[in-house]
Amino acid sequence: MTPETTAQSLLSQPTAALAWQGDTRPMISRIGVVMLDGALCTLVSDLSPHTDAMRAHPGVSLLVGDHAQKGDPLNHPRLSLEATARFVDKIAARDRYLAARPKTKLYYDFADFHLVQFDVQAVFLNGGFGKAHHLDWETII
Repeated sequence: MTPETTAQSLLSQPTAALAWQGDTRPMISRIGVVMLDGALCTLVSDLSPHTDAMRAHPGVSLLVGDHAQKGDPLNHPRLSLEATARFVDKIAARDRYLAARPKTKLYYDFADFHLVQFDVQAVFLNGGFGKAHHLDWETII
């Protein structure tokens, strides 16, 4: 597998770890993610502290990888992304998001839920021991 195909495979994972700026220090949340039109997106609730934090400080990082794999976790590939969180129109993306994640139909239309798109500026693939690569987002989407 090339680094690009490994990164593409990782982007099909249903979750990511989101690092965001808390009140006094960085915080991390596990979020559901989906690729829509070449952009990584998530659905967030006003009840979650990372929602207000991303409005105040949109610079975030994400870590995508299969955290449930067996064996040495340092040998499993993971993808680190530096991005800017941008709140986008969830109505326009509704059908595509629900096609990708049908179970979100239970809460997608709740007024306190918002669609966030991550505009990626930097990509780093750690493909396992001795397999580190800086990649261009445009080459993997």
